[in-house]
Amino acid sequence: MMRFLASRLLRAAITIIMVVTFAFVVLRLSGDPAQIIMGADAPPEAVDAFRTAWGLDQPVWLQYFHYFGAIFQGDLGRSMRDGRDAIVLVTERIPATLALTIPALIIKLGLGIPAGITAALHRNSFIDRAVMLLAVAGFTVPSFVLGLLLVLVFAVQLGWLPSGGQESWRHAILPIITMGVGGAAVLARFTRSAMLEVLGQPYIRTASAKGVPWHAVVWGHALPNAAIPTVTIVGFMVGSLIAGAVVVESVFSWPGVGRLLVVAVANRDLAVVQCILLLVAATMVTANLVVDLLYGLLDPRLRNQPKRAAA
Repeated sequence: MMRFLASRLLRAAITIIMVVTFAFVVLRLSGDPAQIIMGADAPPEAVDAFRTAWGLDQPVWLQYFHYFGAIFQGDLGRSMRDGRDAIVLVTERIPATLALTIPALIIKLGLGIPAGITAALHRNSFIDRAVMLLAVAGFTVPSFVLGLLLVLVFAVQLGWLPSGGQESWRHAILPIITMGVGGAAVLARFTRSAMLEVLGQPYIRTASAKGVPWHAVVWGHALPNAAIPTVTIVGFMVGSLIAGAVVVESVFSWPGVGRLLVVAVANRDLAVVQCILLLVAATMVTANLVVDLLYGLLDPRLRNQPKRAAA
């Protein structure tokens, strides 16, 4: 188990380093932040002074080593716009993002898993076709299109809900629904596929032939085995709580981390963008690590793979 955990931790660390390195290089190749922040009318002397003050006049490889050295010291940089610590700007927005993503995750789990199980247990029936039709519709419609449609219907036409902002809990309803519907559709499809695969296994037929009640077969044999592939999708959804909010927060003018990322990219605020990407990468990697550990608990064969390979 320790070797299993160590290999996953090493892979997680390498993934974070690769993501941070890729983001660092791409951001510096995408444009001159000094020229963008200072403006096109700024005199060359002011632009050069800005580059010197923020270390942008140094070679990229030297900036990279300074950046990584600062990370290990707990310094994620300062915003080039207002000079505040990037981590402070990001952490201020996290509660607003979680106020959307956590309820949306609950909707995904509460709708998607039961819908997928119900469709699998009623295969080729009207219920199965109806669930899959709704799942395909929810999966194929982009989140920004769904958000705009909800605004058009419930905010513009009916006037029941506000179209954007964060003044009250009513402002969160439409973005939560927008984020929850698509994820529930994906989860329903994967849960149905996993359940159908398990229900077709010989041990399910054997248990039924021995007179085991059908509900005991489903709850005691089918669901635990179908949970293994479903955990992957749930882990991805948990890991993308922050990254998945970028589009929805922009559509509904919600002041969260996603909208901050869009603004920071447009302004070439390097430290803020890098801080958010590091946070997203750490969240995704942590979720995947938890999924790997859950795999080891749900399927002990995975923990024994290194032993069998060594033998």
